[in-house]
Amino acid sequence: MSAVLLTDETKLRLMRESDIAAVVGIETRSYDFPWSDAIFSDCLRVGYCCWVVEQGASVCGYGIMSVAAQESHILNICIAPEARRLGAARMLMLNLLELAANHHARISFLEVRPSNSAAIRLYESLGFRRVGTRKGYYPAKSGREDALVMSTPLDDVDRISVRLNVLA
Repeated sequence: MSAVLLTDETKLRLMRESDIAAVVGIETRSYDFPWSDAIFSDCLRVGYCCWVVEQGASVCGYGIMSVAAQESHILNICIAPEARRLGAARMLMLNLLELAANHHARISFLEVRPSNSAAIRLYESLGFRRVGTRKGYYPAKSGREDALVMSTPLDDVDRISVRLNVLA
């Protein structure tokens, strides 16, 4: 797949069981300690918000989010290496935040590796702020890596909609 800035062929849709092989392929190319196909299947089975980014007929990214008790938790978001820095992650994040607000979540949380500066910049540009640290949260080649805990309020749905309209 050649990298092309978001086009009419780029779309978001609900993840299907048949997408899991492509999703695991992206996950495996992106992380030293990837989620398994069983984890993605379980996310679908329990009803998490599971979305994919499609460029043409190819899945080039995905996002998984849980929503409960007026909180959302973005559990995993990843864009294929060849499709990064083209706006797909922003589009996917904004979709997840809008879905969370529509499910009456008042706040959204996520964890991110401190070493993932590109993701941190994206999250901060979307209104996320650092609220804590989880010590030794992630496996790493040299032991464990902390996670930054970030959150953003979702009580202003209009604010999220304005951000979505910027993409349109």
